[in-house]
Amino acid sequence: MPKGAITELISSQISAGSASLIHALLETAHADCYFIALIDGQDSFDPSPSGGLGNARLRNLLWVRCTKVLEAIKATDLLLRDGNFPLVIVDLVLNPLQELRKIPQTSWYRLQRLVEASPTACLVMSRHSMVTSAQLKIVLENSWTLETFEEGDAISRLRIRVQRSHLHRQETTIAGAI
Repeated sequence: MPKGAITELISSQISAGSASLIHALLETAHADCYFIALIDGQDSFDPSPSGGLGNARLRNLLWVRCTKVLEAIKATDLLLRDGNFPLVIVDLVLNPLQELRKIPQTSWYRLQRLVEASPTACLVMSRHSMVTSAQLKIVLENSWTLETFEEGDAISRLRIRVQRSHLHRQETTIAGAI
């Protein structure tokens, strides 16, 4: 994820792999000894051991549980102002479209200005494209079932399409290689 920028991850289907991506990011954070902030817009994150995460991995996570989109935006604002997290994830995948439409576009631009001044990468995940100020827009093109996960290494089959990139040429090459 590019630092100092908002990346929007669009997964049009609920079963596109966004939860698996969060788990993979937590694994990486644990292995590399850094912290992640997860702003859970619908209080849907499952940290249970059956979800594949152990307590050791959860030590690298600040989990902000929200039930409304505007709470999640306020929490994002606070954490980006803080600047102590290398990665802030805003999970709005399960929030209804009617609620997402209530977010003023000025909020996204304000968050973009906050993240530009910090060493933080901000990942906004939703089922609809809505962050007009996002410097990188990625679309998850998966439709997974339980059988997908029985085969093992499902995360390696993650299909990602870069929809838009306003990053420097070098960073775009790296993002395209994901």
